[in-house]
Amino acid sequence: MAFHKRFHRKRKFCRFCSEKIEFVDYKDTRTLKNFITDRGKILPRRVTGNCASHQREVNVAIKRARSIAILSYMEK
Repeated sequence: MAFHKRFHRKRKFCRFCSEKIEFVDYKDTRTLKNFITDRGKILPRRVTGNCASHQREVNVAIKRARSIAILSYMEK
């Protein structure tokens, strides 16, 4: 007999929409580090809770920061 526990997940929200940030800055490494794993992968939208438009901006910002060596491709 299987018992299914019902649990409530914390509702995910877009950090950029709630703080009314207009654009994601590629020079803001503290914010961008929250959206990559320790292996250097970009976290998906379903994990971060970002809206689609801000998730695209985060992806572009991370890639720009990597290309000019502000962020590393792999965290150590």
